[in-house]
Amino acid sequence: MKSVLILGAGFAGLELATMLSDEVADEVDITIVDSSDAFVFGFSKLDLMFGRKDLAGVRVPYSNLHKPSVRFVQETILTIDPERRRVTTDAATYEPDILVVALGADLDPAATPGMVEEGSEFYTVEGAARAREMLPAFAGGDVVIGVLGNFFKCPAAPFETAFMLHDFLEKRGLRATSTIKIVSPMRMPIPISPEASAGILEAAAERDIEWRPSSKVTALDPATKIATTEDGQTMPYALFLGIPVHRVPLVVADSALAEDGWIAVDHRTFATRFENVYAAGDVTSAPVPRVGAIAEGEARALAEVLIHQIKGGEVPAPYRGTATC
Repeated sequence: MKSVLILGAGFAGLELATMLSDEVADEVDITIVDSSDAFVFGFSKLDLMFGRKDLAGVRVPYSNLHKPSVRFVQETILTIDPERRRVTTDAATYEPDILVVALGADLDPAATPGMVEEGSEFYTVEGAARAREMLPAFAGGDVVIGVLGNFFKCPAAPFETAFMLHDFLEKRGLRATSTIKIVSPMRMPIPISPEASAGILEAAAERDIEWRPSSKVTALDPATKIATTEDGQTMPYALFLGIPVHRVPLVVADSALAEDGWIAVDHRTFATRFENVYAAGDVTSAPVPRVGAIAEGEARALAEVLIHQIKGGEVPAPYRGTATC
């Protein structure tokens, strides 16, 4: 019986646990650790933000997780020692046979001067809830949706936000007196898909939404409502909606796993340089978009690696980085 400890109950962690339970339930003892008590789909935050659902309506409690040989615990991870495969939490210490880190990426609003004071990130549940309270009071004007880092979850999300904001303002009779700009360091909406990018930009143009690629807001002045870009240009805003800089969780940054800001993995198998320690999802250095469907694909590839390790048989094909979103 192999003990498997999965840190993080997001797309990658849940998919991995499900596959292992489905394929080798009698040969594994799986524990998933997460500090939250519920899963929230990324796109559900926009439903929350624009008042389509309330908080209860977007939460999927982990208490609903019932899979053979899988146990979920709500605990805060304090330390990760990959050399010993030892993890300490606020409630226990674990030394599994196989350790998988799937903690995703955290947000760092403080990395952009003025973003904390502006208080208008919408990529967390809390941020989306704050934006939900702000939007009804918005009386129109210049809106800037800013991607503040070179790496971020869900490349399509800024455009989804802009399209939903366009509809929101039209219903309130404010669209004619408002502008919507998307400022992003990316050269196209979805770099790996020119076809999807072209469709998104066509939809943006139809809605008079301005797209400023290869640009990044590096500072905000909440007092004057001025945003400054990395090339020194400025733009006024009445409402700024920000996607903060992303980074690994601090518990990963403080461990021996972090290299150049992320967990380095073999992109074919998701093995780290430590024996029987793996990582999947947004926390890794894998050169793929940070999207839930991609994280699930990584988890499936890793599951095949672990199933082969446990059961033997045919060597699984290496991960190819493909997904349908």
